[in-house]
Amino acid sequence: MIEVRVDGGRADIVLARPQKRNPLSTESLAEIEAAAVWIDSQEAIQIVIVSGLGRSFSAGAEVSIFTEVPRGAEGRRVADGGRRMADAIERMQQVVIAKIHGHCVGGGVVLASACDLRLAAEDTYFSIPEIDLGIPLSWGGIPRLVREMGPALTKELVMTCRPFTAVEAKNAGFLNSVVSAVELDRAVDDLAATLLSKPRLALLSTKRHVNAVTEQMVGSMRSWSDADGLMAGLNDPEGRASAERYLQQIAKR
Repeated sequence: MIEVRVDGGRADIVLARPQKRNPLSTESLAEIEAAAVWIDSQEAIQIVIVSGLGRSFSAGAEVSIFTEVPRGAEGRRVADGGRRMADAIERMQQVVIAKIHGHCVGGGVVLASACDLRLAAEDTYFSIPEIDLGIPLSWGGIPRLVREMGPALTKELVMTCRPFTAVEAKNAGFLNSVVSAVELDRAVDDLAATLLSKPRLALLSTKRHVNAVTEQMVGSMRSWSDADGLMAGLNDPEGRASAERYLQQIAKR
């Protein structure tokens, strides 16, 4: 599902199901969470790159998450997997960089929003289709998007489900940089090398300081209840009908 690579002070978490555009299944969410926890314990690692193999960063939550969630306590645990994953990424002591290309959809946007810095190829296709799938955006996505892009644009993008470009995401403050697809690897490697050259204490203290300030502004910890909204959406007849229509449209593309 994922690959973890370590080279000196740099680690890479790579979504590794390129044939399906790196969907976020229940298993891959757990693997990303476990990788983040392990990397966080490695004092020698200073920089982490999150990326996806193949044509896309991530096509978002796998369809089975919306159709096969069990009921009761186990269902809530499954529904909460994305929030636990995003929280684990955000809690890492290291500086985490998202390298985004191709499709970055739904849960993939949430994963990117949990990273500290985000670079994208100029042809990246962003979208947040959760409402078309009959569910509220969960996994802590709302507070993170409000933090990065502001409340008005967050409402618009989540409510309308319209796609948006890398240039729009950069202008909104979500991305640090937009480069051509052929330059993305080099741009991310150069940024990682720059950060690795900095004094570790000062660098990572800056991350903790900024995060402490923004946590007071937005309060992502309240997202513990996102799983309840997700479960409600998965049991809403109108929402299920909308999801069926959306998935049929996707299948025709």
